Amino acid sequence: MSHSDQNKTHGMKEKFMAAVNWIMDHSKIVMPLVLVFCVLLTIVVAVNANRKKALEKEAQQAAMVVASEEEGASAEGEEIPTLVLEKNAYPELNELIRSYYDAQASGDIETITSLNTYLNEIETIRVQELSKYIDSYTVKDVYTKPGMEENTYVAYVCSEVKFTDADKALPGMQTYYIGKNGDEEYFINDGTYDDIIWNYIKEATLQDDVVDLNNKIVVEYNELLAEDEELNEFIAYLKEKINEDVGEILAAAEVPEEEATDTAEPEPEEETQEETSQTVIKTVRATDVVNIRKSDSEEADKIDKAQVGQEFKLLEERGNGWSQVEYNGGSAYIKSDYLEVVSEEAVDTLVADAQTSDEEPEPAPAATDTGASAGKVRVKESVKIRKSASTSAEALGTAYTGDELELVMKQADGWTKVKYNGQTAFVKSDYVE
Repeated sequence: MSHSDQNKTHGMKEKFMAAVNWIMDHSKIVMPLVLVFCVLLTIVVAVNANRKKALEKEAQQAAMVVASEEEGASAEGEEIPTLVLEKNAYPELNELIRSYYDAQASGDIETITSLNTYLNEIETIRVQELSKYIDSYTVKDVYTKPGMEENTYVAYVCSEVKFTDADKALPGMQTYYIGKNGDEEYFINDGTYDDIIWNYIKEATLQDDVVDLNNKIVVEYNELLAEDEELNEFIAYLKEKINEDVGEILAAAEVPEEEATDTAEPEPEEETQEETSQTVIKTVRATDVVNIRKSDSEEADKIDKAQVGQEFKLLEERGNGWSQVEYNGGSAYIKSDYLEVVSEEAVDTLVADAQTSDEEPEPAPAATDTGASAGKVRVKESVKIRKSASTSAEALGTAYTGDELELVMKQADGWTKVKYNGQTAFVKSDYVE
């Protein structure tokens, strides 16, 4: 160490000792001051700690308010946070869905009702009737988003259905809400939940990843039908056939057993002034978010969007894949693939018997079947020509757009009688003009 450094160290020691000696000499004054300083320091530390706790509590309260507002906003229909869409992430859910689809293909109502908490009489009949035409119902993938509670999921099932009379399988996507029952087993909750969950499902389904997935399936479906005209006609026929069968089964179930077996002689024809005809009024529900349009075309103007679960009175289900529904006091059109029948009501209507009326009916040549030609009709859209006025009747051939058929008469039941290959035949009136 240099001489100068030694001098500095020696000087510092002398100053330190002098300070210590001064404190010892004045300890009666210094010690109280030190004590006061320590007390003040303790108070400052305590105040800061309390302030920090208060700020943390305020932050927690603010977070709870925000969470409450977000929950309320979700219930009111505002957007929920973006949810992760997972693919085949839960083997138990995949197994549940496969069992459910296998049961639909075979018409196994016992299994279906054990897996689905919501299956009314109409849907039960529909599943049983549709199963008669299904060759296989294959689950391709199960996509999921988390539900509102633990162990609940919004599931998007991508599948392919192969009908017995079709060469190709049709793609499709269905939405389900899945949860656990009291035995901790997964089940499909397909309609017994409240509006809050309905809104949650709707918002989850409107998120971009699900919309993209749905659009992909829709494009595949439409392209397949566009390429295969016979498949397109079969699907249109099948939808109409199932609806007719369901209506007939429901109507038959309403007839009392003693009435069905009544062997009493019918009243004389001349005493019958009017007869009863049944019209089935159907209510349909949107199974997905879908556009409501002015006419039955994807090029038509959009009026609104139908939300998941929204119900409409069905006016007509057309063979081109569109349904006409009652909307805002008028009518509009929705793709039939996005609608399902939720109720059917058979309504009795009275039809006057023109043969026994006291007043002679006015002539109606256009509605009188004389067997002679009454001109021609042009086919607006490809349609099956059938042996009788029923979609279940034998198909004699197909009339294509632009073809002309020899008209016999247009009937009030929605069918047109024509001459085809030298014999009487029938086509749906909606497809000719």
